[in-house]
Amino acid sequence: MYKNKITQALLLGAGLAMAATSTTTIAADVPAGTELAKSQDLVRGNGTEVATIDPHKSQGVPESHVIRDLLEGLVNQDADGNTIPGVAKSWETTDNKTFTFHLRDDAKWSNGDPVTAEDFVYSWQRAVDPATASPYSWYMEYTKMVNAKDIIAGKKDKSELGVKALDSKTLVVELETAVPYFVMMTGHTTTKPVHKATVEKYGDQWTKPEHYVGNGAFAVDKWVLNERLVLKRNEQYWDNDKTVLNSVTFLPIENQVAEMNRFLSGELDFSSSALPVEHFKRLKKEYPESVSVEGSLCTYYYSFNTKKKPFDDVRVRKAISYAIDRPIVTNAILAQGQKPAYFLTPEITAGFNPELPAYAQLSQKERNAEAARLLEEAGFGKDNPLEFSLLYNTNENHKKIAVALGSMWKKTLGLKVTLENQEWKTYLSSKDQGDFEVSRAGWCGDYNEASSFLTLMVSKNTTAGQHWANPEYDAIIDKALSSTSEEERTALYMQAEDLIAKDMPIAPIYQYVRARLLSPQVGGFPANNAEEKIYSKDLYIKAK
Repeated sequence: MYKNKITQALLLGAGLAMAATSTTTIAADVPAGTELAKSQDLVRGNGTEVATIDPHKSQGVPESHVIRDLLEGLVNQDADGNTIPGVAKSWETTDNKTFTFHLRDDAKWSNGDPVTAEDFVYSWQRAVDPATASPYSWYMEYTKMVNAKDIIAGKKDKSELGVKALDSKTLVVELETAVPYFVMMTGHTTTKPVHKATVEKYGDQWTKPEHYVGNGAFAVDKWVLNERLVLKRNEQYWDNDKTVLNSVTFLPIENQVAEMNRFLSGELDFSSSALPVEHFKRLKKEYPESVSVEGSLCTYYYSFNTKKKPFDDVRVRKAISYAIDRPIVTNAILAQGQKPAYFLTPEITAGFNPELPAYAQLSQKERNAEAARLLEEAGFGKDNPLEFSLLYNTNENHKKIAVALGSMWKKTLGLKVTLENQEWKTYLSSKDQGDFEVSRAGWCGDYNEASSFLTLMVSKNTTAGQHWANPEYDAIIDKALSSTSEEERTALYMQAEDLIAKDMPIAPIYQYVRARLLSPQVGGFPANNAEEKIYSKDLYIKAK
């Protein structure tokens, strides 16, 4: 099995002068002697109906799962999470500020057009263009590309973005400050290219199956809303000869029990990364070969709308957070190996070794007492109980946690909580617009570095419904992102987490694991990929 070992310093930022020029590729690597099933048509659960398959309009995990198959960026990841070549066959930098990418000569769009450096220039300009209204434009800003910040703010034209095509196969990116992990960042959904002629011809309708032109290993075949999204093999893909699967079908099954039953009946090859809690022990006992549990680069938390009273009062936010008995959530409600969370950044993150904040070192009894004191100090008590609504998106586990925490808060603090359930698109809109008081939320790293989590909380970033503004926090993150010292960045990340614990704009609850049903017949599954980046081109179905 071939492994592409990109310079470790390039990924982790240990040095300044570096280069990566390997052209080794990784595709579905079927071990010798493996008998493949006659049908290579994979069916997977995706949790919910995707909101879009436009990479510059997307902001959710379900969307990324699909887009990863339809579009290929400069780089991909292998099964262990290592950054490997995608459209770019090689790249180099000497200072972590100027990066030169060399594109494959045989990279094509699904209509046969060549994939060029100009495609990436157009696509990245589109992602930062205020007219696009990309919910992830902030991500492009945090790559530190020259002028990205001013373009997003409407101060400069998109043509001034620090990216240019030297020729059709050479892309040069200029950053304002050194970003040692920039190459890793180019694997994100928002940095994937789109086909200019198609987008300009059809506008917002370019994502319809009959119009869609992509450069990934698969192409859109059929899309029946709220039923299935079917992808077929893209014969124009540069590495198509190594792709084994002929089709991939994504099923938007929000109900976890329904998804479980469809897997057990043989309709699914693997489920979304969530199993019904009440069935987990039985499934592990009766179907041990199909239950997969792995660590995940994700954190589950509740977000406070600090722009609304009384959640503009830190005492109220702390009281609600302190009164959450996190071990009950992880050990009794979920019981799949999740870890209690007291940070936004999960401990699985590369280079992140935090110390527990002071409140986390108290016993739950002590935290409850402090929560009651803070709430009383803020003017709430038995004669004036705090009442609020808790928003969550449709999902059985989210509901169970919300019900359990509502009960905890009522018993411990006398709080009155109204649960509000919304389907995915409406939920995202409510959070983005600040139309909530407290909301369930989760964040998965866009790359394996603490800044992927901590940039979420800066003042200008309202992605995932953050409505917190703290200049001190912003200054810490700005300093961290401009630092070329890994040691200094790590120390600043710790300061940022300390400030989150002090101001409590969110209440971290648990660190995810990926618990799913996975057929033993599925080969090539990236169980060791912390970001859960699954590329269907690397999968295959074994004969039973």
